[in-house]
Amino acid sequence: MTSARLAGAPGTDHPSGRASGRSPRIRPFRSWTLRSRVVLVVVAMLAVLGAVIGTVSVFALQNYLMQRLDGQLTSALARGQHAADRIYGDQPTGPDVIGIVQTPGQQTGTFGVIRSGDMLLYPVILSDRPQNASGDQPVAPQRVPIATTALVTLPADGHPRTIDLGASLGSYRVAAVPLTNGDSVIIGLPLSDVNATVARLALVIGLVTLAGLVFAFLLANVVVRLAMRPLERVASTAEQVSLLPLDRGDVALSVRVPEGDTDPHTEVGKVGSALNRMLGHVASALTARQASEQKVRQFVADASHELRTPLASIRGYAELTRRAPHELPPDVTRSLGRIESEATRMTSLVEDLLLLARLDEGRELDRDPVDVTHLLVDALSDAHAAGPDHEWTLDLPEEPVEVIGDAPRLHQVLVNLLANARVHTPEGTKVTAGLRADAETGRAVITVADDGPGIPEDLRSTLFERFARGDTSRNRATGSTGLGLAIVHAVVVAHGGEVTVASEPGRTVFTVTLPLVPADLPSVASIP
Repeated sequence: MTSARLAGAPGTDHPSGRASGRSPRIRPFRSWTLRSRVVLVVVAMLAVLGAVIGTVSVFALQNYLMQRLDGQLTSALARGQHAADRIYGDQPTGPDVIGIVQTPGQQTGTFGVIRSGDMLLYPVILSDRPQNASGDQPVAPQRVPIATTALVTLPADGHPRTIDLGASLGSYRVAAVPLTNGDSVIIGLPLSDVNATVARLALVIGLVTLAGLVFAFLLANVVVRLAMRPLERVASTAEQVSLLPLDRGDVALSVRVPEGDTDPHTEVGKVGSALNRMLGHVASALTARQASEQKVRQFVADASHELRTPLASIRGYAELTRRAPHELPPDVTRSLGRIESEATRMTSLVEDLLLLARLDEGRELDRDPVDVTHLLVDALSDAHAAGPDHEWTLDLPEEPVEVIGDAPRLHQVLVNLLANARVHTPEGTKVTAGLRADAETGRAVITVADDGPGIPEDLRSTLFERFARGDTSRNRATGSTGLGLAIVHAVVVAHGGEVTVASEPGRTVFTVTLPLVPADLPSVASIP
């Protein structure tokens, strides 16, 4: 046996799952929680409804105000036409246009102008500013400049139209009618009051809608949260069941959805009731499975125990007959040797089955400090003696590594792992047994690695199951019971450890982790 400390292979750095420097992306809508989607849909519907109602209200008010203003403009235009015909008659238009907008009945802000050909004569507006400092005449017409040519081409048909008279006057609703002297009188009323009223209404509707959406969001969030609580309790029950070890052992499936969440008149109650019925069926199936497995374990344990004595007798009688003083024929001697070897193999199989049955029953193992370094050295020495055609190496730490466990059972784990590497790899394969203590996790890490052909991918998922066998390319002439790795898994799990395998062509590694001896317990070296 070659005893050497091998350098560990450099580790492979795995990048973290989150790439640095990337801005988080918004999750798609279908991956949002049901509560978030319901709240968003409710708020969106209210926002659309508020926008529609607000738009319709604003346009309806604007249309009403425009119709009322057009009615006022029609009346003002008639008064202006009557005043102009009374003032000028058939005579040319003079500078006294003020009388058109100052005629009784005209409201403040009324605009008036006489159009003669392509000229706009004497444009005036009825202002609300006092005519003199004493304020005796609170309303007086004023001459204003016109910054648009749209009035020149305005049809004299009496239909109201909207025209912008410039920055100083703003938008006006204007109309024109012909006069007796051939000119046209144009009368306009300001749109400032209409626009201000519509804008004020739009602002009020916007603010009220925004406040309503905020209130609706908060209220919907609370209501949906309260409505989703039964569903959350159902989901919590399902999550608790998903965490139970249902694949092995005696499972007490007592988790159920609360009675208050199983009302068949509600959608969530139907789900809760169906889940309870399903859990009841699963519990019955698990109980039946456990009872069947228990019967099988008991049968295997009883059969294994009962077979030990007959097998020992067969081996004894075969050996006694083979060693008899009288000479036996060669074929009889060969047959006795085969009987003895098969009885030995059968005895090993029965012992393995009996051990697995006892582990399944949950029998307590010894819990003493065990020097794994010493066990590994002994197991590798035995493996070297059984397979001298392999290359055996050790990778041990400077200090002993101790765990809490059952020394004979842990020795069997190491023997089975090394035997598996010996039996299922060709001659000349290098097998390395390693050991180290991981202080961060508080566990001893045992590895058995070989550079053989590797384990088929379809076999890895069932490798630690009972009677799992490799294909013919991995089976040696000595054969295999298929229980070695199952015993390894059962013993390691019973010690609170874990066994894994990683394999590829040219490298197979079995890794066993076991709890280290706590610092407050005496080590093997300190026990007298």
